Amino acid sequence: GSVMTGISTRSPEVHGYHAHVYYDQATFPIAEKLRETLAANFPVQVGRLNDAPIGPHPVSQFAAIFETDAFQTVIPWLMLNREGLDILIHPLTDDMVDDHTVYALWLGAPIRLKLDTMQRRGYSATLLPAA
Repeated sequence: GSVMTGISTRSPEVHGYHAHVYYDQATFPIAEKLRETLAANFPVQVGRLNDAPIGPHPVSQFAAIFETDAFQTVIPWLMLNREGLDILIHPLTDDMVDDHTVYALWLGAPIRLKLDTMQRRGYSATLLPAA
């Protein structure tokens, strides 16, 4: 209907999505398996398993990067197969801070991010889905 049209015109442009899968020493094997399954079965680029905190992420995690049209297959699968892992899903707009806060979607428990590590800008090419 006309109401949705009005909303969508004011929405920021989305260049893709990140899913950040958090883990610790105990859940590392689950995260490793999840990462391999994602890479093998979905149109995602998976990053390396970062055991040390990086950027706004205070605990170990890996990222999966994907195009907007993959959202409908990747996210429902993660909802049903996260095996207790906490996952942040956020869009890639031109405001990193908003992406990780107001636009964030959490599967499991939200993790308190270190927001002061980010600026209100977009992402480098390495963090966007490859063309």
